Amino acid sequence: MMKFRFRRQGTDPQREKIKQELFAFNKTVEHGFPHQPSALAFDPKLQLMAIGTKSGAIKIYGAPGVEFTGLHNDTTAVTQIHFLPGQGRLLSLLDDNTIHLWELVAGPLRESVIMSRLLSHPNLFATRVTVLLLLKSCDLLCVGTEGGGVYFLEVPSLSLKDNQTLVFVRKGGEVLDSKAFLPDDYRCGKSLGPVEALQEHPQQSGKILIGYSRGLVVLWDLSIRHAEQLFLGKQQLESLVWERSGNLFVCSHNDGGYSVWAVTSGSTCNHQPVSSTIPYGPFPCKAISKILWRTTQAGSPVLLYSGGMPRASYGDRHCLTIQQDKDHVTLDFTSRVIDFFTVHSVEQEREFDEPSAVVVLLEEELVVIDLQTPGWPSMPTPYLAPLHSSAITCSCHISSVPPKLWERLVNAGKAQQRLFSKLVYTCHEDGTVRFWDASGVALTPLYKLSTANVFHTDCDPSDDPQDPSNDPDMQQEEEEWPPFRKVGCFDPYSDDPRLGIQKISLCKYSNKLVVAGTAGQVIVLGLSDERSDHLVDVSVVDLLYDREGFTWKGHDRLEPRSKPAPFPPGFQPLVVVQCLPPASVTAVALHAEWNLIAFGTSHGFGLFDYHRRNAVLARCTLHPNDSLAMEGPLSRVKSLKKSLRQSFRRIRKSRVSGKKRTITTPTSKVQEANAALAEQEEVAPVQRRIEPRSADDSLSGVVRCVCFADTFLRDGTHHGPTLWAGTNSGSVYAYALEVPGVGSGRVCERGGASESSVCVEAVLGKEIQLMHRAPVVSICVLDGRGKPLPDPYEASQDLAIAPDMTNAHSVLIASEEQLKVFSLPKVSAKTKFKLTAHEGCRVRKVAMVVFSSTAQEDYSEHTLVCLTNLGDMHLFSIPALRPQVRYDCIRKEDISGIASCVFTRNGQGFYLISPSEYERFSLSAKVLTEPLCFVQLDRPLEPTPTSRGPPPSGLHGNHSVCPTRLSYPKPPSTAGNCCCCGDQQAFHLGLGH
Repeated sequence: MMKFRFRRQGTDPQREKIKQELFAFNKTVEHGFPHQPSALAFDPKLQLMAIGTKSGAIKIYGAPGVEFTGLHNDTTAVTQIHFLPGQGRLLSLLDDNTIHLWELVAGPLRESVIMSRLLSHPNLFATRVTVLLLLKSCDLLCVGTEGGGVYFLEVPSLSLKDNQTLVFVRKGGEVLDSKAFLPDDYRCGKSLGPVEALQEHPQQSGKILIGYSRGLVVLWDLSIRHAEQLFLGKQQLESLVWERSGNLFVCSHNDGGYSVWAVTSGSTCNHQPVSSTIPYGPFPCKAISKILWRTTQAGSPVLLYSGGMPRASYGDRHCLTIQQDKDHVTLDFTSRVIDFFTVHSVEQEREFDEPSAVVVLLEEELVVIDLQTPGWPSMPTPYLAPLHSSAITCSCHISSVPPKLWERLVNAGKAQQRLFSKLVYTCHEDGTVRFWDASGVALTPLYKLSTANVFHTDCDPSDDPQDPSNDPDMQQEEEEWPPFRKVGCFDPYSDDPRLGIQKISLCKYSNKLVVAGTAGQVIVLGLSDERSDHLVDVSVVDLLYDREGFTWKGHDRLEPRSKPAPFPPGFQPLVVVQCLPPASVTAVALHAEWNLIAFGTSHGFGLFDYHRRNAVLARCTLHPNDSLAMEGPLSRVKSLKKSLRQSFRRIRKSRVSGKKRTITTPTSKVQEANAALAEQEEVAPVQRRIEPRSADDSLSGVVRCVCFADTFLRDGTHHGPTLWAGTNSGSVYAYALEVPGVGSGRVCERGGASESSVCVEAVLGKEIQLMHRAPVVSICVLDGRGKPLPDPYEASQDLAIAPDMTNAHSVLIASEEQLKVFSLPKVSAKTKFKLTAHEGCRVRKVAMVVFSSTAQEDYSEHTLVCLTNLGDMHLFSIPALRPQVRYDCIRKEDISGIASCVFTRNGQGFYLISPSEYERFSLSAKVLTEPLCFVQLDRPLEPTPTSRGPPPSGLHGNHSVCPTRLSYPKPPSTAGNCCCCGDQQAFHLGLGH
């Protein structure tokens, strides 16, 4: 009689309905700073800011939580953006010479696209477009080109206006389309050169300044098509700006200077400016790319310009200068200035600009300067903080943060000059950990922790005799000129790469934090509300104490400070555990209830009691051939020839093993169970066979995961603390722990000794070797109901449902090639699922997630979420490991995105889409974090092109709907005020609030 173990079963309609109520994949929002920004715009009426990128994206920001995103069809750089003030529309110029009109419109709440392109103007111009000017009437767009022509497009149709094209060409000394004349000594060639700047007169509409690259500026009257005045500049022009009254304008030049010109009604040709200044001369300076002139009631105007630095001494600096009377400051940034604007009064009846702030878009961050406070300090931004201020090395998400911990973190963050429930923390290359509020759409910085002051680094300022800050004479000379001030938090250069944080673990109930770094340092920190000066205890754990013949060829360990160091309020170090050899830490676990931490490197794993300050366990996992493990990630001694030889050797062995595979005699009950399970089962149709790996592979001793669990390991009647560790070679080690005051009461058996005098002990209970030696990605112990064990303190303090300790437990071991459940304490295989050999599929990330139903409030399921190297998500039921759904989430070519993916407990996730941006997604049908906001517009609300029938009558007047995209504008049929979009927040940028 034939037996079919894997019979295809029909779909259960009831189960399919439950799946729809539990699972749904959505990419919801992008966190962080836009990658490679290229353009900036500001709508003073709606208080909206737009940023364009080199990849063709446009992102609009308002108050925190007000965000919109649009994407051009082509991945072409956005070179300019211009708002139609108050209308919720904007124009974009791309690098391919096309102009696009965008518009905010109402749409479904859960639409992924929240802006849509309306109209595109093809490349009808003979030469490249250099500058756009939208007139204040918003009905005419002036287009300046590289050939010197100025074209006029009607808005919103973007059609070329007849008989309005303006092309100045010399012909017998006369400038066509005008009665003005160029002097003989000013004539040069047939064309006047590229148009560099266009500016409309602030008081007289229809008059524009046209600035040409050669330095010529023309005041042109659109109504009579006549050049009123010529301003004959001698230096190459970079930018123009009007003074508010319209009596003068300022232009900047490529020699690092700027000129002030008076606009008079008498003369038609001005040869000399009122004043001309090179602020950082007399030596050659770089060009001033943009200049702004803002008037104040106090009398002296505020002058702002980018560039202009002396070429020889400071030509590599990225600077923005602010001047007012005798006040002068040069803001020194660490990345290139893209653009900037001022927040000031734009009402026509106001006499002065009165700027309140300047917003500077840099290549890697956004900086806001307060212009109303003496000294012009920088203001913290509520969003767009640079996640990559130092390169991100790892990240983690904590849900349901206790209010007390949250409040203490916020207070610690406020002390650094800078009720929710979701917290994201990112670890960085410079040894810092940054905490972010991830409760809403905006990822808001809360608190920054630095571990650098625990150690002496390679670039310690106190050890640098040439540090200018230690020399009063050098410091005074540097303060004289230019008056530099370092601004911004983006710092791509790490003082010491060994400081980089690789792993982190936080206990939200005990306020304990463990961070582990590149040089084998594991730091235990506690949260304190007061500043402290203390010496940090250091303990050394040698993972090779019982091995001989291994020599570490990598970097040295970090030297801890020998004197007390100051630590600000927040997380402060309690003890430092230094692993030897000082290899990068690959895994870490914290159990604050037992006062234990576990850590692993490429050489082995250890267990440390941070309460009693003693090492409990040090286990080496090195194979005799693991020579690469002794070189370290920062070593330069790795031989290319050696790597190639080992690669060919692995290929040869895999071919031999594929032809003829020999199974070694099982030496334990675990191996016997694995062999029996493999022999009696046929491979399921959706699974593939696994090729065995060689035990001689390099780095086979790398510890991939460690975890704690209170479970049955010695027998089926007594449970107690255990430690589990998995390696790159498919080995799993399980240790039974004897923790004073926990478990079966060993303290009493030793004569009633106090807990402080009794040490924690670890005894090897089980050792599992997966047959195919695939790297172990995750280990999770399941209780008698098949659910993951709760976190420390959750069960003891009734913060979660107590685990089932009456029925048998099991352990779920996820390797790169398969998922497998073993029963405890016998460690016999119960079930498994293989995800291998199918287009190179390998498991990269595993997480236990609770999915709540959208139909039943009290129904939820624990599900295993698995991310593969192909970027797809697989969801499995536990402990049966039945496949539920599969989603394509990340491109398989995006290796950094797959490696950076982090899951939350409630079915959401984050992954890096660029060095500075996280993509947030949701696998849950119930839990979504997405923008819900509204914007008050000065135009009628038209129906979207995809909507059916006329818009509801309630859309007109002062009503709120959610705009989700931009659509083709239609001629307004009704007058009135409509609003589109919905979070009901104040409509301002909210910078600094």
